Parts: sequence; C-alpha cells; structure tokens
Amino acid sequence: MIRKFINRLFTANKGDDAAQRRGQRRDLPRAQHQIDANRISANARNTVQTLQQAGFQAYIVGGAVRDLLLGLKPKDFDVATNATPEQVKPLFKRAFIIGRRFRIVHVMYGRDIIEVSTYRALHDAQAAESVDGNERTSRRALADKTLAVDSSGRVLRDNVWGTLDDDAERRDFTVNALYYDPIRDVVVDYHRGMKDLKERRLRMIGDPAARYREDPVRMLRIARFAAKLGFDIDPATLAPIASSADLLANVPAARLFDETIKLLQTGHAVASLQQLRRLGLHHGLLPLLDPVLEKPEGERFIMNALQDTDQRIGEGKTASPSFLFACLLWHDVEQRWNALLAEGVAPLMALDQAADEVLAAQAERLAIQRRIATDMREIWSLQSRFERRTPRYANSLIAHPRFRAAYDFLSLRARSGLAEPELAQWWEAFQFADAEGRAEMLASAPQSSAAGKPRRRRRRKKPSEGGDADAVSNSTE
Repeated sequence: MIRKFINRLFTANKGDDAAQRRGQRRDLPRAQHQIDANRISANARNTVQTLQQAGFQAYIVGGAVRDLLLGLKPKDFDVATNATPEQVKPLFKRAFIIGRRFRIVHVMYGRDIIEVSTYRALHDAQAAESVDGNERTSRRALADKTLAVDSSGRVLRDNVWGTLDDDAERRDFTVNALYYDPIRDVVVDYHRGMKDLKERRLRMIGDPAARYREDPVRMLRIARFAAKLGFDIDPATLAPIASSADLLANVPAARLFDETIKLLQTGHAVASLQQLRRLGLHHGLLPLLDPVLEKPEGERFIMNALQDTDQRIGEGKTASPSFLFACLLWHDVEQRWNALLAEGVAPLMALDQAADEVLAAQAERLAIQRRIATDMREIWSLQSRFERRTPRYANSLIAHPRFRAAYDFLSLRARSGLAEPELAQWWEAFQFADAEGRAEMLASAPQSSAAGKPRRRRRRKKPSEGGDADAVSNSTE
C-alpha cells in the first residue's frame, strides 16, 4: 500500500512538472478579463470571424491582448490560427503571404494590416538542421528547409505548424502568450500570464538562456516592454542576459534597425535607452553612443532629443526616425567634421565626408535604410548653412524641404549647449517674418567667420611661351 502511494505521488509530481512546463490552459470569461469591446479593431474581429466561419480556430494574440487587459488601446492587432498561410489567403479579398524565416499572411483593410500567423509547433533545437552563415549568406541552403538554425542556435527558419498548445509554448513572455476570442469573449491563458500582468512582471516562457540563443532579439524586447509597461524583469529571465548579449552580433543589421526603431518610437525612448544601458545591450545597437553619453553636453543633447520624441508621440504626433538617428550620431559627425576642418578641408566637403565615415561605421551593426540616411545627411548638411545669414543663402535655406527638421535640430543643439542660442533665436524670428522684416534682419545680421566659409579655388597661371609647361601649370599665384 505504501509503495502504491509513493508511486502515485511521484507520478503526480511528474505530471505537474510537465503541465507547468507545457502550460495549463485556463479559459477566462468576461467576468475575469473585463476587456473593453470598444478598443477592439473591427478589422481584427472580422478576420477572426471569417476564419472561424471557415472552420478554423482563430484568436487575437500577443501584445494586443496584453494591452487590452491593461486598459490600453493597442497599436496593431495580430491573429493566430490553425489555418496554414495557403488556407488563409483565399478567405480574404486582399491578403499576401510574406516572410521566409516565419511565413505569415498580411490581410489588408485599406491601410490597416492584420497579421495572421499559423500556430507553430514545438521542436527540439538539436533536431533542427544547422546551416553555416545567416539568412543572407545561406539563402540557397535554406530554400527547401522548414526548420533550420545557425551555428549559435539562432532560428533561421521556423515553418513547422502545430497546435494552440504548442503555439503558446513558443511565445516569448507569459504576458504575450494570451489569446482572446472576441466572438466568445474569452481569454485563453496557458502560462499564468494574467497573474504576471497583475504583478507587473516580465517572465520568459521556458529556459531563458535557450530562448535567447533561439532569437537574441528577445533581449531587446525585454528592454522595450520593461520601459513601455514599467514592469519588473523576473530574476530568472534577467540572469542570462549579461552573458548572452554578444549573441546580438549574429542578428542581421536590418532586423536590429527595425527593433531599434520600435525601442525609440514607442513614446518611451528615454526609458528604453536607460534599460538598454542597464542591461548592457546598447553596445550591440549603437556602439558610437558610448563616448557621447560620457560627456555632460553629449548626454544632455541625446536626452533632450529622446524627451522631445516621447512628448511628440504622447501628443499623438509622428516622430521622424531620420531626425532621431541624426541626433544619436551627431556627436561623431561633428567631431570628425571639426577634425577635417582643422586639416583645411572645405566645410561642406568636410561635413559630407564626416557623414560618410560615421554612417559606414554604424552600418556594421545597424543597417539604417537608405532613405533615412539621405534625410539624415540633409539635416546635418544644413547645419553649416545656418551660419550664412546673407540674402542668397538665407532665402534658399528657408525654402529647403528639410528646413524645418534642420531648424529643429539647430534649436535642440542650442538648448543643449552645442550651438549659440542667438543663432537659433534669429532663425526662429526670420522664418516667421514678412519680406520687409526679413530684409531688415539680413541687413543687420552678423556674418560667419572665415572658418565657416568655403575656400576659394586659386586660379592657375597660363603657361608662358617657350617655358616648361608642366612646371608653370603647377605653380600658383
């Protein structure tokens, strides 16, 4: 009898461990979740309903459910289903299968996009095929694979379909592994996500170190969610980050850029940067930022830029990534620009060369999109033209399509002690003055020093008759 009791006890414990590891499903009715139906996207509801009417399972999932439960209005909505991408696409008028690493469907409602993903299966990382290189260098090797990892264990392909239970296990954080059925008005919780939401805690599902190897970007997501939500990071989730930070070097630069945009444009840019520095992750994103933040004026400039961005987003306005990255990299551009000026390079040429060098150095870790880099260059190049307060330069500058962004940049520099406040004040008044007022301001405006003017090209003497043409042509007046 005692032996039977012990066997039952150990069997029960093993079952409990498995249930905890796999997650134990709980269906929470409206009385327990209190989601405000007015905050739910009509397009997301329609997507779920269409899939269910076709005989498939479908739920709103992830960050949208988390935000709804916190009383926030989600920025976008994702849907999870047991329908494959090929089964989803024909159900909607405008739907497109995208992605290689994860194949998903974008269902289009005008400009609104509902992202539909198929439940993904649990798998043993050791059973996945290992591929040399990454997504870009190994496209041919990855072409026919549904599950593959690189040498560090980072997942390069994951298109093996599974069940809802599997999908919940594959999610990153417990607060993101919540599924909402807007038709039945039920929240499905597998990993005590509701409990973690109430306790304001970020906790990784599964072994954190293994999850970071699968996808190092999860560490950046921790920083972003901790900053955005004001949540604490569970100690077990936090512990492996310091030793795993180098894994970010394996992530494609374009993907790091996308994640950095999310970090800095959620309305919590200051808190995000502080979290990145606290976790030691900023080295992998913005390696040029360290020397800036070590200097009071540099840190003041960056923090003012991030605070302005947070304020704009808080007011419902847009924030330009071009302007933000121009701020983050300006210290390095200015430092190199001054060095080239000291070498005698013409101001505009020196600024262009400085921008080239800084962008090339940053591109090794973060692939800034070409259109954004072009806008950044224009913002930077116009800074030297603010010094030239003559009718010709001032009137052409005020008509430049990037004038307002460049002026805002100048104003930020002045506010941070990196430019003369008088210069920013003058341009503030000039842009709003009438024609007569502008003429008066230009007549009395101080002019830039010789150091800020382009050097005149020296004219060469014409070769004299009968002389050494080469020697004479190389001489100057």
